[in-house]
Parts: sequence; structure tokens; C-alpha cells
Amino acid sequence: MARSSSGFVAGLTAVALAAVGFLAYQASASAPDTLAEPRTPASSSSTSKKPGGKEAKPDALPPLSGQGERVVYALGSDRVWLVGEGGKVLRTFTVTPSTVDPLPGEYAVSTRSGAITGSDGTPIEHVVRFAQNDGVAIGFSAAKDGSTPKPDPSKKTGGIRESREDGLAMWEFATVGTSVVVVD
Repeated sequence: MARSSSGFVAGLTAVALAAVGFLAYQASASAPDTLAEPRTPASSSSTSKKPGGKEAKPDALPPLSGQGERVVYALGSDRVWLVGEGGKVLRTFTVTPSTVDPLPGEYAVSTRSGAITGSDGTPIEHVVRFAQNDGVAIGFSAAKDGSTPKPDPSKKTGGIRESREDGLAMWEFATVGTSVVVVD
């Protein structure tokens, strides 16, 4: 009797392990290749005509925005691109600008902080600093509560706010020394 009980338990265990393995395979097959890629296309990915009749995406990487692996920040559209090897856009997203903008040009990530309180008093995370202007440190960050409100125009702040998901992608991509190109 003891022998048949242990055989039965061993059989159930084998079936359970096979089911868990199958479910793990299904989960991995539907997971994104990298956490840096968005799960859904950006809502602003529609196309428009450029002069000359060529199709252009409003979220396309700006021309003359540098070379190699880099972060590109377009002041006019409040959009960021994380650009990998070979100029491949790994991720693009919109941000809420600070009251003090960086000047157009090329910078490098200078410092990072995992979690601090922003100059506006908001608890923030994944802070990636790259510039200074008018005595204000400028960098990307995400509010811990996920909010991206417009900053108070009466205060000088340098926090360019991202969603928490985009902030994590920036944090993983933009280590100290990573190039940041700011364009108009």
C-alpha cells in the first residue's frame, strides 16, 4: 500500500511540474524581448506628409540628433528617444518639461539617484541628471505616485518628468557617461 501511494504522489508531482513548465513557456513566449520596449505603440504614431510627399512619423527620431548610443530629447515636442547600437530606436515617449530647459547641445549623464525628493517637494525615483542651466540641475525623473503634472511656473525646477515605466527604461539605459543630445 505504501508503495502505491508514493507512486501516485510521484505521478502527481510529475504532472504538476509539466503543467508549471508549460505555463512558464507560454508566459515567456508572450513577454517582450526587453523591458525597454513599450508594450503598446505610442498613441501619437500616426503619419503625416512632409514637404516632397514623403511620409513622416511625428515620433520619428529627429535628423541631426547625434550618432551612436544616446538619449535624444526634443524640446519642441517634449519627446525622448532611447537610441541603441546602429541608431535603432529602442523606445520613445513623451515627457512633461521642467520650468528650466537645457540648452540644445550634447551632454553626458553626470549623476544618478535611485530615490530622492524633487526640487518641487515631490518624492521621485530613477533620477538621471545631465545638464545645468541658470544654476538649476536638469535631469529626467519619475514621480513615485506616477503623476506628471505641469510644474509651477513661478519656481525654477529642472525635473523632466516621465511615467514610472518610462523612468525605469531611462534608468536602465542611461548610465553615467551616456550621451544626451538636446534638440529644439
